[in-house]
Amino acid sequence: MKKFFAIFLATLALAACKNTPEGMTVADFTVKGADGQPVALSQYKGQVLLVVNTATQCGFTPQYTELEALYERYADQGFTVLDFPCNQFGGQAPGSIAEIQEFCSANYQVSFPQFDKIDVNGENADPLFTWLKGEKGFEGFGEGQRAEFMGQMLARQDPDYASKPDIKWNFTKFLIDRKGRVVARFEPTADMAGVAEAVSKLL
Repeated sequence: MKKFFAIFLATLALAACKNTPEGMTVADFTVKGADGQPVALSQYKGQVLLVVNTATQCGFTPQYTELEALYERYADQGFTVLDFPCNQFGGQAPGSIAEIQEFCSANYQVSFPQFDKIDVNGENADPLFTWLKGEKGFEGFGEGQRAEFMGQMLARQDPDYASKPDIKWNFTKFLIDRKGRVVARFEPTADMAGVAEAVSKLL
């Protein structure tokens, strides 16, 4: 009986630890737009989405060019990039959201939706990103010089970084299918050609 009671308590504890109910999709979330007003992501229901946390002063910032090209290529097929600036990684997204938008427009001709600055990790993390991380955890930076550099840098800060689902850096991408489910996570070191191929397969 004691064993049964212990199992019962453990089950309750696990249920309480779940951040979001099972069966949730991206359409269940509301975020803050660049104008500070709430934006229901249900308006993107039925579309393929690439949700990205970005920064304007990062070594990966030139990926804006490829993200815009991807958006322009597939927008008429029901694809959208959702951009969430975040200043949590090296302070590389300084300035107001208006300044960030101006920078992106002038330098990368960004036309996909951009939202207000948010936290993606920690106690103030936006619920959307808490859900995204819960659906697809970190699986490594892959291979190559940049991947090796990122791994070494983060290991110095936290030797256990690889075991945690947290966002590791700017330009982490989550691919969401037409049913609102997270189907892939791409670290900033991922080849954008591979991201584009994954997007095309869902359209």
